[in-house]
Amino acid sequence: MNSIAGKNYAGLYVEIQYRTLVQHAWATAVEVIGFITESQPKFQQGDNRYQLAMALASEILARAHENSKGPFPECPNKKLVEDFLEIDNELHLLTTLNGLNAANESVSEKRNAILIFSTKGELEIKTYRDAPDALRSLFELEIQYPEHDIVLVKADISEEVRLAFKNYFSNARDFIKLINDGCEILSNVITIDEIAASN
Repeated sequence: MNSIAGKNYAGLYVEIQYRTLVQHAWATAVEVIGFITESQPKFQQGDNRYQLAMALASEILARAHENSKGPFPECPNKKLVEDFLEIDNELHLLTTLNGLNAANESVSEKRNAILIFSTKGELEIKTYRDAPDALRSLFELEIQYPEHDIVLVKADISEEVRLAFKNYFSNARDFIKLINDGCEILSNVITIDEIAASN
């Protein structure tokens, strides 16, 4: 950085992440989970079922789409899929992520959106033009539904709300498709090791 324009950047460190599209889809889903729940699987915080679900998901994605193994290399394909679907049934993870994708299209021109996730992963959206109205409603909803995950998405202009939905939520679409395809692939694949184990 010898130029005048680059002088202010001299000595700064840059992080470069290199990952496949499959790995990116998984990482995006982890970020979304951290944004919409009280859990942070990326940092091993909160409900550890999210950590387990995403670890199982990474194994499914690695096997089905990248011809490699992940954190459960010894787990048979069928059990891996069964374990993931069982924990997904508890967390409603795929239903929640799917609901966010649909929400991206339904956000109004109002600048504040409250996302209400039921314990079954169903999503309800309330939108408000003014921040004070949104905050009042947020506090009331948190009292009324203490068991639900409730998130306020706020922006200065309505387009920023749409951008937040696009950046944080609609990208989970790739993860959902890859997981669904991966579960189907692994459910229909029987390895030589699994045949030997069953005899």
